[in-house]
Amino acid sequence: MTKNRWILIGILSLLIFSAGSYAWANAQMAGLYSYRSLLSENPPAPSEGFNWAPEEPLTERVVFILVDALSKKTAQNPDVMPYLNELREESAQAISHSQEPSYSAPGYSTLAVGAWPHLNDGPVFNLEYEDIPTWTQDNLFSAVHRAGLKTAVSSYNWFEKLIPQNVVDAGFYTPDYDAAADVAVVDAARPWIESGEYQFIFIHLDQVDTAGHLYGTASPEWDAAAAQVDAHIREIVSLLDLEKDTVFVTSDHSQISAGGHGGGEEVVLTEPFILVGAGVKPGEYLDVEMVDIAPTLAVLLGANIPATTQGDVLVEMLQLNDEQKADVATALDAQKRQLHSAYVEVIGEDLPIREDMGVVDGTNFAIDAMLLTQTDKYRRMRFAYPSAFFIFSLYGFFRSWNKKLVKLVGGALAHVFLFNIYYIFIAGRVYSFSTISSENGWIIFNATTTAVIMFITWLVTMKNIDALAEGPAVAAENTLYLVGLTLYLWFLPVLWNYGVNGFVPTWHLPNFDAFFIGILALIQIISVSLVGILLTGIATITAKLKTK
Repeated sequence: MTKNRWILIGILSLLIFSAGSYAWANAQMAGLYSYRSLLSENPPAPSEGFNWAPEEPLTERVVFILVDALSKKTAQNPDVMPYLNELREESAQAISHSQEPSYSAPGYSTLAVGAWPHLNDGPVFNLEYEDIPTWTQDNLFSAVHRAGLKTAVSSYNWFEKLIPQNVVDAGFYTPDYDAAADVAVVDAARPWIESGEYQFIFIHLDQVDTAGHLYGTASPEWDAAAAQVDAHIREIVSLLDLEKDTVFVTSDHSQISAGGHGGGEEVVLTEPFILVGAGVKPGEYLDVEMVDIAPTLAVLLGANIPATTQGDVLVEMLQLNDEQKADVATALDAQKRQLHSAYVEVIGEDLPIREDMGVVDGTNFAIDAMLLTQTDKYRRMRFAYPSAFFIFSLYGFFRSWNKKLVKLVGGALAHVFLFNIYYIFIAGRVYSFSTISSENGWIIFNATTTAVIMFITWLVTMKNIDALAEGPAVAAENTLYLVGLTLYLWFLPVLWNYGVNGFVPTWHLPNFDAFFIGILALIQIISVSLVGILLTGIATITAKLKTK
């Protein structure tokens, strides 16, 4: 009777573990979806001090072509994109680097605001159209419009929600993202270019991203989409005079070979950077960061630097004399100091600018250091709980060590090992958000894989300890032991994520590597718990039949 009571308690505990893990995983994801920048409600205000006010503009207009998901490798392949590589020879070319999360919405926000996702207040994940917020932070479109220049946008319809529409003089937004949509986008932009009325024209082409998601980046379909985009770029540039006009081509992220993005893989955080035409010094330059793009294009157009930008102006790429470079440095200095003051106010951690590093670098250093100081302080406190849990559990294992426990621990380890072997080498998955093309599909894959492997390891372990021959109660009890040990192993990465990132994301974005593994482990806990209840029933019935 006592054993039966403990078996019922074990089953109830599994239900609690499953429900608790489900609630925690949902809360963590909800924290990311609802994340807002610390500067959301008090964005730094633009100032005339951020404007270098040239007597003669470097260019008459800039056409910004954003090729969604275009990789560095494909952009540099003359067999796939011959015209882009012709442009490259005349351009200021570099490699641009972005940060996680490498989804489109945060990439768009970083490109326009010039600040990383933790500050730019754009969405952390891609959202449904109706849920997309408008940028609260000063941005390239607003800065250009303030300078008295006319703006035009032809793009996927997310930009209709992201960009404050009062700074857009002409717009075309499509809900589609295939080859036909790109044709429509270019057709809409053509009369704006031909009219000469618009000084900043933004064109977003999406079919490369679509081809990658459907077929992967090594597919003929990917190359075909990139080739069509190359033809669109040729068409757009043919309408311009690069003696007077400037073209900029980049992407928001790339994709892993299977076609996903969102994680921290180098390939998805590396983008082409091609700036060509009036006001530009051609050549190959050192790598740049995505946050450098907004302030550089603002200076190129003679607009003031967006107030929240964390980037630098790439003056080495622009045709500026020494006096102009000094004016730009003064404007950037004023902008950085104001951003630093705004961040000090909201984070409550004052760290002086290090003048010996240079004002601009020093300001960025201070902001990063303030964030690191605050997060590290909380991490040190949080890690006390996982550490205590790990130490006491190891002591408990040591006190209870016997041959049966060794075999049960071996079964639990085998489950975790086999799951990860299948996940990486057979299913070809990665430990990042880049592996998720569909949330429901990813959850079903993990749950199904876990159930199959759990059944196999349970069967082998029960045979190893001959538990099914010792009666229903013993079989059920040992099944619960195996399930509990397996849950223990999956709980360790959950605790690690808690130590690194806290219970849910709040005022800062998480370390996404730890966060993803923590979410993956919570899904395993849910699956193992539910499968464990089923296996307990199977063990009881099987043992009862065997002992008749």
